[in-house]
Amino acid sequence: MTDLRSIKHRVVTTIQRRVANPLNRRVPVQQLLETTGRVSGRPRVVPIGGRRSGNEFWFVSEFGDRSDYVRNIRADGRVRVRLRGEWYSGTAHLVPDDDPVRRLSSLPRGNSAVVRVMGTDLLSVRVDLDE
Repeated sequence: MTDLRSIKHRVVTTIQRRVANPLNRRVPVQQLLETTGRVSGRPRVVPIGGRRSGNEFWFVSEFGDRSDYVRNIRADGRVRVRLRGEWYSGTAHLVPDDDPVRRLSSLPRGNSAVVRVMGTDLLSVRVDLDE
């Protein structure tokens, strides 16, 4: 990994953790992903942007395996997703064979643009929703 990618990752994740995520968690319509912490076993909630298609919810991780929530999914795929203020349980799957840039073109534009610009290791994620 180049030094520029490491710096970009560190700057973006610091801003997200300290400013953007705490604010976005409070927005009632913000989509959220809840995973179980791989070390703590406690619920971990992060804002995401994606799209529901039937019983699937797709989104793209901007930092792939470097994202804590991706590491949590690898340890335990059971998750919850908040969509339009309602929580849904499901099982998350990391989909490395999916084209994340193409996937972003089918997801909400604003979030997708930010993920494209800020991301360094894009990874598609599918959540199979229980219903």
